[in-house]
Amino acid sequence: MYHNLEECILDLEKSGQLVRIFEEVDPYLEMAAIHLRVNSANGPALLFENVKGSKFRAVSNLFGNLERSRFIFRNTLQATKNVIDLRKDPMSILKNPFKHFGTGLAASRALPIKKAGSKLADFEEVQISDLPLIHHWPDDGGAFITLPQVYTEDPEKPGVMHSNLGMYRVQLTGNDYAINKEVGLHYQIHRSIGVHQYKANKAGLPLKVSIFIGGPPSHTLAAIMPLPEGMSELTVAGMLSGRNFRYTYVDGYCISLDADFVITGEIYPGETKPEGPFGDHIGYYSQLHDFPLMRVHKVFAKRNGIWPFTVVGRPPQEDTAFGELIHELTGKAISQEIPGVKEVHAVDAAGVHPLLFAIGSERYTPYQKAKLPAEILTLANRILGTGQLSLAKYLFITAEDGAPLDTHKEIEFLTYILERMDLHRDIHFQTNTTIDTLDYSGTGLNTGSKVVFAAYGDKKRSLCQEVPEQLKNFSNFRNPCLVMPGIVAIEGPEFLDYQGAQLQLEELFTVIKERGTISSCPMIILCDDSSFIGSSLQNFLWAAFTRSNPSHDIYGVNSNYENKHWACDNMIIDARTKPHHAPQLIPDKAVEKNIERLFSKGGSLYNIY
Repeated sequence: MYHNLEECILDLEKSGQLVRIFEEVDPYLEMAAIHLRVNSANGPALLFENVKGSKFRAVSNLFGNLERSRFIFRNTLQATKNVIDLRKDPMSILKNPFKHFGTGLAASRALPIKKAGSKLADFEEVQISDLPLIHHWPDDGGAFITLPQVYTEDPEKPGVMHSNLGMYRVQLTGNDYAINKEVGLHYQIHRSIGVHQYKANKAGLPLKVSIFIGGPPSHTLAAIMPLPEGMSELTVAGMLSGRNFRYTYVDGYCISLDADFVITGEIYPGETKPEGPFGDHIGYYSQLHDFPLMRVHKVFAKRNGIWPFTVVGRPPQEDTAFGELIHELTGKAISQEIPGVKEVHAVDAAGVHPLLFAIGSERYTPYQKAKLPAEILTLANRILGTGQLSLAKYLFITAEDGAPLDTHKEIEFLTYILERMDLHRDIHFQTNTTIDTLDYSGTGLNTGSKVVFAAYGDKKRSLCQEVPEQLKNFSNFRNPCLVMPGIVAIEGPEFLDYQGAQLQLEELFTVIKERGTISSCPMIILCDDSSFIGSSLQNFLWAAFTRSNPSHDIYGVNSNYENKHWACDNMIIDARTKPHHAPQLIPDKAVEKNIERLFSKGGSLYNIY
């Protein structure tokens, strides 16, 4: 159990899971490039002892893999999980009271403790410009905080027990921000902080914000956890760290006494400035958009503070391990919230939000001879109306029929659905709706479409194990590659616009019709580089589902409408890059060459990677 970040760092170093970097490293691109290289090799946590332009040290890759994350929380993980499970299912204590005897100790650490007085003996007051200003990707708009704990209170119910601790990225420099006086916050209005801002705006008052950076790793994890309604993130932070969250107030702002850094400020009604671009977790840059402006009040730093950061980009990254650990902690939360749902998997390889795999129940038609998707359709609507799951564009859902299924075995799961899908019945669109702010495949910011593939019943087809002859030898479509059974990727001409795309696809439709439809290949991926998509499951999941908007980019061979329901014989997903898509994240080659000094003989990372 760690009471601060330094204790965690020393423990990881003692166990051989952290390496110190003594060379001066530039926070402009170099630190991020080093992190990415080490993280991709499943390497250790990194402590940067000499950050150019700042007296403060920085640490990254703390949660670089699930094993290290479990190690960090080895003494508190199970007890915290027990308390969360108990909150979701309080009747379980009556069924087995002795099993939950130990949860009392964990729960005793849950309540935050206010320390009397407002003196911050361990802190000094600094400026934003004194901090490690880490610029992660070449086209980022400036320096960002990537592991912030953003704290706000409900204006109608002040106090820590009605607060929100969330992880929303913070832009420190660049664009039109006045250095040391203004920072940008990126969040959507449906988040808890957005609700707090809405209430403050309605009252005509500024919203007070405290940004905590560092502190025990438990505080960082608590900021991103999906918790049962009414459970404060601060309580989980206390349970996971083994010590109550300690806080005080200075000038009306909440201050975490365990944080390494605290930035306080206010968001005034209607005040925004352009935020971004930022290299995001889907693997592309989120673009410049107006987001809330925070006027900086004061900045505090522990005298030996350590700045934690991560780098996000195309999965898998460090946040992949975050997600795996959270899944262990929250367990079967989704089945508690939506009865009938057994499992929902937000597919990390596709950037989490674009693609969901789900297993539901099918109990509506027990006396019918034909097995049809029925209950899973209602469950699909519930899933797409629940929290972060509502950001998804693609939902594949089925129900077990005898043998158990596992959504994390992606090929087996997709094979099961494609073998059973009736393409005339099982494709359900939602158009002109909301998608993730970070997803630029749609029709505008936050706008796009969704599609549900709900398949259940007996096997309808055997899937192709190689490229069917009908998909070979086209004049404008080339290099067909088998992605997995039943899915073929094929390269098309350059995408110009949607009107032109329809004309381009006519050749494909016409020739397939002449050659005969292909029942064994229900899904065709039209792309720029079929060898890339066909080379790995991860490439397929990423490119196909981050580069397409269902309503605009799904076509069909022999497609038609019956009573407003769209149907086809073979489905084509156009995953070509389009002019309105966000740019892909590409590292700076000169920077990657420059950091070789650390990995060469005599460097801090020599003989590591």
